[in-house]
Amino acid sequence: MTTVPSKTPPPAVVPREMRWWDIDAVLALEKELFPDDAWSRGMFWSELAHARGPGSTRRYLVAYEGERLVGYGGLAVAGTDSDGGAAVAADVQTIAVARDHWGSGLGARLLTELLRHATAFEATEVMLEVRVDNTRAQKLYQRFGFEPIGFRRGYYQPGNVDALVMRLSDPSAAADCSAHGAPDPAAEGSADGPTDGQAPGPLNGVQGTEIHG
Repeated sequence: MTTVPSKTPPPAVVPREMRWWDIDAVLALEKELFPDDAWSRGMFWSELAHARGPGSTRRYLVAYEGERLVGYGGLAVAGTDSDGGAAVAADVQTIAVARDHWGSGLGARLLTELLRHATAFEATEVMLEVRVDNTRAQKLYQRFGFEPIGFRRGYYQPGNVDALVMRLSDPSAAADCSAHGAPDPAAEGSADGPTDGQAPGPLNGVQGTEIHG
Protein backbone atom coordinates (compact mmCIF):
# COMPACT_ATOMS: atom_id res chain seq x y z
CA MET A 1 0.00 0.00 0.00
CA THR A 2 1.42 3.32 -1.09
CA THR A 3 1.33 6.10 1.46
CA VAL A 4 0.67 9.53 0.02
CA PRO A 5 2.57 12.15 1.98
CA SER A 6 0.32 14.81 3.41
CA LYS A 7 0.82 18.36 2.22
CA THR A 8 2.11 20.86 4.72
CA PRO A 9 -0.59 23.47 5.28
CA PRO A 10 0.40 27.06 4.50
CA PRO A 11 1.36 29.17 7.50
CA ALA A 12 -1.46 31.12 9.09
CA VAL A 13 -1.89 34.71 7.92
CA VAL A 14 -2.52 36.86 10.99
CA PRO A 15 -2.51 40.68 10.83
CA ARG A 16 -0.14 42.44 13.22
CA GLU A 17 1.04 45.99 13.82
CA MET A 18 3.12 47.46 11.01
CA ARG A 19 6.62 48.65 12.02
CA TRP A 20 9.33 50.57 10.19
CA TRP A 21 11.10 47.38 9.11
CA ASP A 22 7.99 46.37 7.14
CA ILE A 23 8.12 49.43 4.89
CA ASP A 24 10.29 47.88 2.14
CA ALA A 25 7.91 44.92 1.74
CA VAL A 26 4.87 47.19 1.89
CA LEU A 27 6.34 49.49 -0.75
CA ALA A 28 6.95 46.56 -3.10
CA LEU A 29 3.34 45.38 -2.84
CA GLU A 30 2.09 48.98 -3.01
CA LYS A 31 3.90 49.59 -6.30
CA GLU A 32 2.67 46.27 -7.70
CA LEU A 33 -0.99 46.97 -6.91
CA PHE A 34 -1.08 50.76 -7.34
CA PRO A 35 1.53 51.62 -9.98
CA ASP A 36 -0.11 54.91 -10.98
CA ASP A 37 -0.38 56.47 -7.52
CA ALA A 38 1.66 54.40 -5.09
CA TRP A 39 2.50 55.96 -1.75
CA SER A 40 6.12 56.96 -1.24
CA ARG A 41 8.48 55.72 1.46
CA GLY A 42 8.20 59.11 3.15
CA MET A 43 4.42 58.87 3.30
CA PHE A 44 4.55 55.53 5.10
CA TRP A 45 7.21 56.84 7.49
CA SER A 46 5.01 59.85 8.22
CA GLU A 47 1.99 57.65 8.93
CA LEU A 48 3.95 55.33 11.24
CA ALA A 49 5.33 58.34 13.10
CA HIS A 50 1.78 58.96 14.32
CA ALA A 51 1.01 55.32 15.12
CA ARG A 52 2.59 54.95 18.56
CA GLY A 53 2.79 56.76 21.85
CA PRO A 54 0.50 59.27 23.57
CA GLY A 55 -1.75 61.09 21.15
CA SER A 56 -1.30 58.54 18.35
CA THR A 57 -3.80 58.89 15.51
CA ARG A 58 -2.87 56.02 13.19
CA ARG A 59 -3.02 52.22 13.17
CA TYR A 60 -1.30 50.26 10.40
CA LEU A 61 -1.35 46.50 10.01
CA VAL A 62 0.59 43.97 7.94
CA ALA A 63 -0.14 40.31 7.18
CA TYR A 64 2.58 37.82 6.24
CA GLU A 65 2.38 34.30 4.91
CA GLY A 66 5.64 32.91 6.21
CA GLU A 67 8.18 35.59 5.32
CA ARG A 68 6.14 37.02 2.44
CA LEU A 69 3.95 40.09 2.89
CA VAL A 70 0.49 39.39 1.47
CA GLY A 71 -1.54 42.31 2.80
CA TYR A 72 -1.61 45.53 4.76
CA GLY A 73 -4.06 48.19 5.89
CA GLY A 74 -4.21 51.50 7.69
CA LEU A 75 -6.59 53.68 9.67
CA ALA A 76 -6.43 57.38 10.61
CA VAL A 77 -8.47 59.20 13.24
CA ALA A 78 -9.20 62.87 13.84
CA GLY A 79 -11.21 65.04 16.19
CA THR A 80 -11.81 64.95 19.92
CA ASP A 81 -14.80 64.49 22.18
CA SER A 82 -16.18 67.14 24.55
CA ASP A 83 -13.43 66.33 27.06
CA GLY A 84 -10.72 66.73 24.45
CA GLY A 85 -9.95 63.03 24.50
CA ALA A 86 -11.41 60.36 22.24
CA ALA A 87 -11.32 60.55 18.47
CA VAL A 88 -14.71 60.99 16.85
CA ALA A 89 -13.97 60.24 13.21
CA ALA A 90 -11.89 57.56 11.53
CA ASP A 91 -10.94 56.96 7.91
CA VAL A 92 -9.77 53.71 6.33
CA GLN A 93 -6.66 54.97 4.57
CA THR A 94 -5.64 51.84 2.72
CA ILE A 95 -6.27 48.12 2.39
CA ALA A 96 -4.21 46.02 0.01
CA VAL A 97 -4.06 42.27 -0.59
CA ALA A 98 -1.69 40.36 -2.87
CA ARG A 99 -3.44 39.19 -6.03
CA ASP A 100 -3.02 35.49 -5.27
CA HIS A 101 -4.86 36.05 -1.95
CA TRP A 102 -7.90 37.78 -3.44
CA GLY A 103 -11.04 36.00 -2.31
CA SER A 104 -9.28 34.42 0.68
CA GLY A 105 -11.01 36.62 3.24
CA LEU A 106 -7.80 38.48 4.12
CA GLY A 107 -9.25 41.85 3.11
CA ALA A 108 -12.20 41.24 5.44
CA ARG A 109 -9.85 40.28 8.29
CA LEU A 110 -7.79 43.42 7.80
CA LEU A 111 -10.93 45.54 7.78
CA THR A 112 -12.20 43.80 10.92
CA GLU A 113 -8.94 44.58 12.74
CA LEU A 114 -9.00 48.20 11.58
CA LEU A 115 -12.53 48.58 12.91
CA ARG A 116 -11.41 47.13 16.25
CA HIS A 117 -8.75 49.81 16.40
CA ALA A 118 -11.34 52.44 15.49
CA THR A 119 -13.38 51.19 18.45
CA ALA A 120 -10.32 51.41 20.71
CA PHE A 121 -9.92 55.03 19.58
CA GLU A 122 -13.60 55.49 20.55
CA ALA A 123 -14.39 56.68 17.02
CA THR A 124 -18.08 57.34 16.48
CA GLU A 125 -17.94 56.76 12.72
CA VAL A 126 -15.64 55.33 10.06
CA MET A 127 -15.42 56.57 6.46
CA LEU A 128 -13.98 55.07 3.28
CA GLU A 129 -14.08 55.50 -0.48
CA VAL A 130 -14.65 52.83 -3.13
CA ARG A 131 -14.91 52.93 -6.92
CA VAL A 132 -18.49 53.30 -8.08
CA ASP A 133 -17.98 50.40 -10.51
CA ASN A 134 -16.66 48.03 -7.83
CA THR A 135 -19.87 46.42 -6.62
CA ARG A 136 -17.93 43.46 -5.20
CA ALA A 137 -16.15 45.66 -2.68
CA GLN A 138 -19.31 47.62 -1.94
CA LYS A 139 -21.12 44.42 -0.97
CA LEU A 140 -18.33 43.57 1.46
CA TYR A 141 -18.57 46.97 3.13
CA GLN A 142 -22.33 46.71 3.29
CA ARG A 143 -21.93 43.44 5.21
CA PHE A 144 -19.95 45.37 7.78
CA GLY A 145 -22.67 48.03 7.96
CA PHE A 146 -21.21 50.77 5.75
CA GLU A 147 -23.79 52.93 3.98
CA PRO A 148 -23.32 55.20 0.93
CA ILE A 149 -23.51 58.92 1.71
CA GLY A 150 -22.07 60.73 -1.31
CA PHE A 151 -19.61 60.81 -4.19
CA ARG A 152 -16.20 62.20 -5.06
CA ARG A 153 -16.22 63.08 -8.75
CA GLY A 154 -13.22 61.88 -10.75
CA TYR A 155 -11.52 60.63 -7.57
CA TYR A 156 -9.75 57.65 -9.14
CA GLN A 157 -7.08 58.39 -11.72
CA PRO A 158 -6.30 57.48 -14.39
CA GLY A 159 -9.77 56.92 -15.81
CA ASN A 160 -11.57 59.74 -14.01
CA VAL A 161 -13.73 57.23 -12.09
CA ASP A 162 -16.01 58.51 -9.34
CA ALA A 163 -15.67 57.30 -5.76
CA LEU A 164 -18.61 56.25 -3.64
CA VAL A 165 -18.16 57.52 -0.09
CA MET A 166 -19.42 55.16 2.57
CA ARG A 167 -19.89 55.64 6.30
CA LEU A 168 -20.13 53.22 9.20
CA SER A 169 -21.93 54.70 12.20
CA ASP A 170 -21.29 51.85 14.67
CA PRO A 171 -17.72 50.54 14.29
CA SER A 172 -17.84 48.61 17.57
CA ALA A 173 -20.73 46.44 16.36
CA ALA A 174 -19.11 45.87 12.96
CA ALA A 175 -15.82 44.87 14.57
CA ASP A 176 -17.64 42.01 16.28
CA CYS A 177 -18.89 40.74 12.90
CA SER A 178 -16.22 38.57 11.29
CA ALA A 179 -17.84 38.60 7.82
CA HIS A 180 -16.87 34.96 7.25
CA GLY A 181 -16.95 33.99 3.62
CA ALA A 182 -17.19 37.57 2.38
CA PRO A 183 -15.29 38.36 -0.81
CA ASP A 184 -12.31 40.64 -0.46
CA PRO A 185 -12.44 44.16 -1.87
CA ALA A 186 -10.97 44.68 -5.33
CA ALA A 187 -10.80 48.44 -5.82
CA GLU A 188 -7.88 50.80 -5.78
CA GLY A 189 -7.72 54.33 -4.45
CA SER A 190 -5.80 57.46 -5.27
CA ALA A 191 -5.08 60.96 -4.06
CA ASP A 192 -7.78 62.95 -2.38
CA GLY A 193 -10.07 64.77 -4.77
CA PRO A 194 -13.06 67.14 -4.82
CA THR A 195 -15.99 66.43 -2.56
CA ASP A 196 -19.63 66.22 -3.60
CA GLY A 197 -22.71 65.77 -1.46
CA GLN A 198 -22.01 64.78 2.14
CA ALA A 199 -18.54 63.40 1.56
CA PRO A 200 -16.00 64.79 4.05
CA GLY A 201 -12.54 66.00 3.25
CA PRO A 202 -9.52 63.73 3.82
CA LEU A 203 -8.12 63.43 7.34
CA ASN A 204 -4.60 64.18 6.20
CA GLY A 205 -2.58 65.11 3.15
CA VAL A 206 -1.96 61.61 1.86
CA GLN A 207 -4.15 59.69 -0.52
CA GLY A 208 -7.47 58.38 0.64
CA THR A 209 -8.65 54.80 0.78
CA GLU A 210 -7.00 52.48 -1.69
CA ILE A 211 -8.44 49.00 -1.69
CA HIS A 212 -7.34 46.09 -3.81
CA GLY A 213 -7.87 42.39 -3.26
